This record gives sequence, structure tokens and C-alpha cells, in this order.
Amino acid sequence: MTQNCILLGAPLDSGKRREGCLMGPDAYRTAGLADALRDLGHNVEDRGNVSPGDYAPEDPKEHLYALNQTVAWTKALNRAAQDAMTDGLPIFLGGDHALAMGTVTGVAAHAAKINRPQFVLWLDAHSDFHNLASTGSGNLHGTPAGYFAGREGFAPFPPVPHPVPRENICMMGLRSVDPAEREAMQGTGIRLHDMRDIDENGVVKPLQSFLEQVSAANGMLHVSLDVDFLDPSVAPAVGTTVPGGATVREAHLVCEILHDSGLMTSMDLVELNPFLDERGRTAHLMVDLCASAFGRQVFDRPTRSFL
Repeated sequence: MTQNCILLGAPLDSGKRREGCLMGPDAYRTAGLADALRDLGHNVEDRGNVSPGDYAPEDPKEHLYALNQTVAWTKALNRAAQDAMTDGLPIFLGGDHALAMGTVTGVAAHAAKINRPQFVLWLDAHSDFHNLASTGSGNLHGTPAGYFAGREGFAPFPPVPHPVPRENICMMGLRSVDPAEREAMQGTGIRLHDMRDIDENGVVKPLQSFLEQVSAANGMLHVSLDVDFLDPSVAPAVGTTVPGGATVREAHLVCEILHDSGLMTSMDLVELNPFLDERGRTAHLMVDLCASAFGRQVFDRPTRSFL
């Protein structure tokens, strides 16, 4: 099925203190994302980079890092997401994972307008389910799932009129979850699949079970793919490396199943830090995974050398 793919750069680098993710959108473009999608027969429109606009100076005494900037990004990305959803399937090129505070709330607002439920597949080593009070680091890239799921304690961020129901969220690849997040998620109905679960049961059954839920509800599916879903041995360009992540083959299988389902309606590619990459290795892998989610077959994959 031909898609109208809308590329939106989100050079958001305010969700944590280690810089570099603002270069992510250009790295995806340089790695050939648009051409890869066109080669698969899709229409591609690159709308350039979103801007956060003006925001108040940060309070140096504030525990939360770059709070005002991240609030501004959230508002801008929410608007951009709603606009893009009316025209096609947006792919948000990050940028750190704080961008999902805007992208997911934006696509969920669109889903509410057309009276369809929103679902989220969260492919990440971390659950990112903190609120502003529970994050010990003060890094806001650890809070987006808590925000779009409707947790309290997010002022001065905009209220979330259409939170994603907890039972409509599936997290896969988890292997670094703080006690406060674990406590907040217990009994919520969120589907949680850590790497032990994947080691024991694989990715196919839990993913297909979730996709069956999405299909039965005629839902909209947002996929948020963090570089650290992958093992750092194959995807080193991320500032939050956690050993024991998904293999290249497991990640491709997830993306291939997503394409086969025909359910994905929006996507994030996040936490790529090109400053930490090895000759574009991670950027190319993320582009290849995105291509798999849009129909690239195993026989179509390019052979790459990084020597």
C-alpha cells in the first residue's frame, strides 16, 4: 500500500544534558531515508525541521533540565503532528525522546477528532514513565510516556485532553526501569515486555497479540522507536546505552510485522546522536529499520561496509 510519508525533523536536544541529538534529523536525511521510502513506492514530503519558537529563560535553580525549552517543543510538535496527520503518515526524526510528549499527544488529538482510539508501541530500553516529581535526574526524556498516558504532575506542560489509555500502550525491549516508574505502572494495564520476556518468548507472539488488539478496535498506531531498543554493539550512537538490547534481526522482524499488519499511522525515530556514531552505522541501521516498517523485503536490503 502506497503511503504519503511526511518527514518532520525534530532537532530537540533539551530532554537530557548530553548534547548531540539535534543533529539526528540531518543524519537520517544524509543516510537516505527519503530515497529509501521512495524506492519502496511511497510518496515522500520533507517538511523540514519543526522549531520550538520563543520560550522564557531557564531558571538555573530548577531541578528539571531545560524545562521551558521542552515545554515549547511539546507545544510546537503537538501542532505539527496534528497538521501532518490530516495529510498522511508522519515520521518524526529526532531528537531525543522528550519529543514524544508533543508527537504522541498530537496524533492522539487527531485520533480523537476522527473518533478512533490511539495506541502506542514503545520500542525502548526505558519506560520513560516518570512525571516531573519522580525523575531523579531531571532529564525530561525520561517522562514522555508518563505525560501522554495522562499521569498527574506535569504543570507547566499543557494539559493532555486525550491521554492514551494505559491498556493501549505496549512497551517492548525494556531493561532499565526505575523503581518509581515500576511502581507507577503496576496494575495499569500497560503491556510490558522486557528483554528476558523477549529472550524466553520471542518478539512475534507479544507483538501480534498487541496488533490484534489495535485491529479489533480500529485503532491508530503510533510507533516510537528509540535507538537504545537495539543493543549498543550494533547501534552505538546513543547517549543512554544499555547492554542486552534487541538484535538487528529481532528489530527487523518487529518492523516487518508492523508493515504486514498495515496498522501503523505515525512513527518516531529518536535518540540518534550522530556525534557518537561510527561512520553513520547507526543512522543507516535506523533507516533500514524504517524501510522494513514500510515494506522492504529481506532480499531488498543493501549490503553495507563500515570498515
